[in-house]
Amino acid sequence: MPALLGTFYFFYFAIVGIYIIFLPKVLSMAGYSAGDIGIIFSCAPLVRFLVPFAFTRGLKLNAKSFNIALVIMLGSALSFYFSLDSFYKLLFSNIGLGIGLSLMLPHIELISLNNIGKERYGKIRLFGSLGFVLVALILVKFLSSANVALLYLLTLTFLTAVIAYIIAKKSNEILKKTQDEKNDISILRDWRLWLGLTLMQVSFGAFYNFFTIYETDNGISLDMTIYLWSFGVLVEIFMLYFQGTLLRGNLLLILQITTFATVIRWLLLFLFPQELGILFFSQALHALSFALFHSAAISYLYHLYKHKSLAQQFFSGISYGLGGFVGALLAGYVYEFYPKYLFLSSSIIALMACGFLYIWSQNSKIKLVS
Repeated sequence: MPALLGTFYFFYFAIVGIYIIFLPKVLSMAGYSAGDIGIIFSCAPLVRFLVPFAFTRGLKLNAKSFNIALVIMLGSALSFYFSLDSFYKLLFSNIGLGIGLSLMLPHIELISLNNIGKERYGKIRLFGSLGFVLVALILVKFLSSANVALLYLLTLTFLTAVIAYIIAKKSNEILKKTQDEKNDISILRDWRLWLGLTLMQVSFGAFYNFFTIYETDNGISLDMTIYLWSFGVLVEIFMLYFQGTLLRGNLLLILQITTFATVIRWLLLFLFPQELGILFFSQALHALSFALFHSAAISYLYHLYKHKSLAQQFFSGISYGLGGFVGALLAGYVYEFYPKYLFLSSSIIALMACGFLYIWSQNSKIKLVS
């Protein structure tokens, strides 16, 4: 099972690499405006946010629905080939891909935690980071036309679907067990926790969408900015490999520490946008603000709630979906009117996230120490 999970993460995040790095370029090559591209890509995090609520209204995450999600994902990847000439076709293809991906990943995360545990999770998840980096390094050499990127997307989506189907087949008992779980998740009751997790991702809106623009506008070369991105992924891989010991401690405390480290990270980018040494140090904090935070968050939710599959769905949908959507819109507004203060605003948002997680820790009776 570990080998299958590692392979899945490798192919899945290779898809994410194509989606984030190359598909916007593909649409630009096809003649779409920046506004059109923004609308097309904004629907994915919205879909990611909405999907979990379907499970609170009777939809069951079982083998049938999981396999349907795989078919939707494959069909959507294929439909990109026939959609480049139409804005609305692309919009619906992207929505379909978002539905498939958002249904699939949280359940695989649940299987990972159930089969290998939180201590070994990072050593398997790091293959996703490798897939992301390798597809970027390879595809950038061969992106001669839109069809090349779409062929990579379709091939990797097919491989991901096959591996996901095999994993789910081997973990059928987990799927059956989740069908009988009662929903014990209350977003309103636990709003401090969920707001803290979501604000953390809102703070990343500036980084994911404007870091390259921000640094090049401040005189850092594009090549050096790419090196900064790559260094961030390297420290992410390092943390994922060695974080097992840390995850045996108080997961809620780790969440507070990693959010505060993110406050420092964004503040450094605001204060020293041209200092390479400090920029590399801020990227080193990616090990905490992304890798360790993500692992601690999914592990904490896994132990906090009985309905473990829905907890992962909500984390993916609310935190990364809604948080990513709001973060992108907010960062765009700030950078358009107050570009100098882009990462100061991110730092303030991350500080708010840290504050809400601290308040949650003081009010919650559950202290997860294992």
